[in-house]
Amino acid sequence: MMKKTILIFSLIIFLGVAFSVEADSVSERRNFYIDPSYDLNTRDELEAVLIKVTPQLYFYVDQSWWSFAPQNKVYEYLTELENEFENNIYSKLISVFGSERNPGIDKEERITILIHPMANSAGGYFRSNDEYLKVQVPDSNQREMLYLNSDHITSHLAKSFLAHEFVHLITFNQKENNYGLIEETWLNEARAEYAITFLGYDDSTDSNLERRMKAFAEDSSDSIINWSGSSKDYASLNLFTQYLVDHYGIEILSDSLKSGKVGINSLNYALEINGFEEQLSDIFFDWTIAILINDCNYGNRYCYLNPLLKNFHVSSKINFLPLSGESSLSYTDFARKWEGNWYKIIGGNDDLKVAFSCRSGVNFKLPYITQNSVGSYKVSFLDLSKDCKGDFIVNGFGQDIKALYLIPSAADSQGTDEAFYPFSWTVSIIKNQDDTDLIQKLLAQIAYLRAEIVKVQTRIANILASRQGRIPPVPVSGSCSQITVNLSFGMTSQQVNCLQQFLKLQGSDIYPEGLVTSYFGSLTRSAVIRFQEKYSSEILFPLGLTSGTGYVGLLTRGKINELMK
Repeated sequence: MMKKTILIFSLIIFLGVAFSVEADSVSERRNFYIDPSYDLNTRDELEAVLIKVTPQLYFYVDQSWWSFAPQNKVYEYLTELENEFENNIYSKLISVFGSERNPGIDKEERITILIHPMANSAGGYFRSNDEYLKVQVPDSNQREMLYLNSDHITSHLAKSFLAHEFVHLITFNQKENNYGLIEETWLNEARAEYAITFLGYDDSTDSNLERRMKAFAEDSSDSIINWSGSSKDYASLNLFTQYLVDHYGIEILSDSLKSGKVGINSLNYALEINGFEEQLSDIFFDWTIAILINDCNYGNRYCYLNPLLKNFHVSSKINFLPLSGESSLSYTDFARKWEGNWYKIIGGNDDLKVAFSCRSGVNFKLPYITQNSVGSYKVSFLDLSKDCKGDFIVNGFGQDIKALYLIPSAADSQGTDEAFYPFSWTVSIIKNQDDTDLIQKLLAQIAYLRAEIVKVQTRIANILASRQGRIPPVPVSGSCSQITVNLSFGMTSQQVNCLQQFLKLQGSDIYPEGLVTSYFGSLTRSAVIRFQEKYSSEILFPLGLTSGTGYVGLLTRGKINELMK
């Protein structure tokens, strides 16, 4: 066993010494391993030609692409890229994050850049395989190496992509080479994304930051630590990292990189040694508020300091309450940890009661923000210390208070977690008792009149059908084969009609009144509650609820549609 170990060790030393004794020369051709998940043609190997050598870089290009490329134009842009790297990117990034391995595993001080066509508009990539000897990793190119997309090599974004990938090369040396640790992907990407801002490349039109802002505006529902490499992953992570560095300094990124820790723990360590009391989760919760308000008049915690982001605000999911009468709206959703959720409630015309519940044992926070008639905000927090439940009252909602924002989210120090955690909230307009009694009487009258109208319409249809010698159609049509949308109090639709027909068929224990009016009133809501509680193990318990809500959501619809079959 010892002999075998010595033999392998000797072989590694021999190959390490023998490899790359001579510098590469222009026009030299080599075969390189590449990542098939990035390559436009899913290749895992290609032939490349060396077209440019600088004091710090080798520029290789895919031979098959180069034969048809605008070579003079590409060469001109590579000269600009070379100057930018050697005069700006390299010196500034190593001063903050530390150096890449230099000389590299190939005993060469130059970094190899391979340019080839890539799929999905990727900017580039880095392969850690190249940092090992071939006897350790057979598909290693055995050199310090970065890969750039040929589609962007003549774009102003090329320098941003090069800086991004260079940070990954630095990270390998600072973490894997120095500590034998593999950095968590999301944090590796966070540093690489912020490097572009640090270098001043986000000041131009159609910058990397501008692209991330557009992607976030399209879809903000993403966890910053659960990584799949999608554009929304980069968007939410970039905007959070901008806030982190704005308020706590780039040292948080550099000190965490140079530490013997990874992920959240490394950032918490960096915060501590830089004199901050906050944990990363505290900063995350502040960010979910800041990206909504983004106004330093409410304190620096609630705004971006980067002028490029001073006018950026996250869009909220809007929920509307009727402008008069009693109304209630219930909403159930699922969240992953470190994922922002933003809800806006408008409408109503009286005091508003808000009840929130979530899964106990998970570090949920519920900041809520009221906005008055002149647009001013007030930030508050709901106490969820008792079984992850709580409620509060907003006085004068729809009058002095024009909007309410709910920002439920969960975060802790446990790192990547793909689980989805349920939460629910209910908002209800509170009327005084006299108004409530009157409204109930009026609603009952409306329901009665609707039922009478349906009877008359049915009689008319029967008369017309008999005159034409046809059998009148059965009221339950194919459109009632399933409930396809969420339903709630105050709605009027054919789907509500279908719901009422279904509830009526469940018997007097569920829907004793049996009215089919197409209007979702208090009687229908009570019937839905009875139905939910009858099948509570399938509808309520998975959401952490013990009593029905009267809101026909995903799980309620699923059970109804199952019974309709």
